[in-house]
Amino acid sequence: MITLFVNRLTVLDASLLDPELGLLGESWLVDAELEGSLDHQGMVLDFGDVKRRLKQIIDQQFDHRLLVPGQARNCRIETSGPRCRVELQLPDGGWLEHSSPRDAVTIIDAPAVNGDSLAHAIGDAITPQLPDNVHRLRLRLAPESIEGAWYRYSHGLKHHSGNCQRIAHGHRSRIHLFLDGERDATLEAAWARRWRDIYLGTRADLLETFERNGVPCYRFGYTAGQGRFELALPRSRCDLIDTDTTVENLARHIAATLAAEHPGSRIRVRAFEGVDKGAIAEA
Repeated sequence: MITLFVNRLTVLDASLLDPELGLLGESWLVDAELEGSLDHQGMVLDFGDVKRRLKQIIDQQFDHRLLVPGQARNCRIETSGPRCRVELQLPDGGWLEHSSPRDAVTIIDAPAVNGDSLAHAIGDAITPQLPDNVHRLRLRLAPESIEGAWYRYSHGLKHHSGNCQRIAHGHRSRIHLFLDGERDATLEAAWARRWRDIYLGTRADLLETFERNGVPCYRFGYTAGQGRFELALPRSRCDLIDTDTTVENLARHIAATLAAEHPGSRIRVRAFEGVDKGAIAEA
């Protein structure tokens, strides 16, 4: 037997429902190991095939989706035809409701969604598609190692033609902020606290403000190319943006906000969207 490995095969960007914390955006780096015997080419599997087969399944079944723990006691899942409705009751009295096409949700057969349970679910989806000479697949999912400030956010882009239109997908992102040409770690940490585990909603998509169990809530909704999407969650877990929440607009929003808070200073923002990509804005 010999083992083939591929580090950083892909980045999986998604949102998950945490039984304790609610809606969380996350970005996982995916590493893969395939153990097997050599084929007629002297390979376990060609690297091109590894990337194509594994990444295709991850992209189609897990990426840019809401990942729901199917065994969580406080989570209720209802499917009807092409629709899926998920409701989560939080220990602190908070509540969340997500309604969308079924393809925007993946149910993970576990009490919680984490790197291990997600790796197991992805492995179950991939293994039947591997050739007979591959005897074992091992996956490792881990967040990016970040020194300094970072935040997790969820959002949806109703005008996007692809899967970014799904109302609850997300990212774990670092943030670099410069004040008068100097990087400012204190400013970065403050912004990371501001957007830690946040839902970034477009103001035009806000359907109503209401209370549930005494907790103020927002309900967002829109119709996009894939269908109707709605999301309700505590107002305290949201920040409203005047534009679509693309990373370009988020960088501009951060820059404008900081410029107003630091009049006369030059602001430069490097806002990341997940791993190794993002947008720069100045004010």
